[in-house]
Amino acid sequence: MKRFITLALCLFVSVATYAQTQVIAHRGYHATKNSYDNTISSLINAQKLKVYGSEVDIHETSDGVLIAIHGMRHRDIKNVQKATFDEIRSLPLENGETVPTLEEYLIQAKKSKKTKLIIEVKNHYTPEKETEIVQKTVEMVAKYGLNDMVEYIAFRPWICFELKRVAPEGTPIAYLNGDYDPAYVKGMGISGIDYKYDVLKKKPQWIKSCHKRDLKVNVWTVDDEDKLRWVI
Repeated sequence: MKRFITLALCLFVSVATYAQTQVIAHRGYHATKNSYDNTISSLINAQKLKVYGSEVDIHETSDGVLIAIHGMRHRDIKNVQKATFDEIRSLPLENGETVPTLEEYLIQAKKSKKTKLIIEVKNHYTPEKETEIVQKTVEMVAKYGLNDMVEYIAFRPWICFELKRVAPEGTPIAYLNGDYDPAYVKGMGISGIDYKYDVLKKKPQWIKSCHKRDLKVNVWTVDDEDKLRWVI
């Protein structure tokens, strides 16, 4: 009986540990046929898998349209933030889709109650521009009734502070850059860190430090089994 209780306890601890581990599809689930990162198809694929979240990167075009794209470059456009939406939209992605708007992403996100949208607000040229983009993003999320289905991440502390100021109280916001220790992040008043795997591998004590401070720990990008097992 004693051995059985010990085994049962071990199984409970194991299940509890795995239950706390969630999967976020980086730029959506695009590593499959006829998809591409940061597209509506990659979001739909993530929703079909019913993963915890689907990450998306947001830039603003020169004419004020919020679009879902990872880097500055798109085809022969060197900087999407200095190009118009029509210029970007006229150039299809490798799978034939066009670069989607944030609004189109939110419309698709609303179709699933299982998969959250993890919005990364990308760095822009001035704090004033970043404040404007944060405001527009949060307002659009509210417009579609998705406040409870969206979390935010950012590399720039200013964007994190503005998200905390503008978004509804309690909205999850995580810092990405990997250079602040958990005590500092706690002082920022946001919900947690979202650091690169290599950062946490070098400083695993930060994981326990975050847990001690009730900070959520996200890790990017974990895409092989050994890394996955270490993170869990």
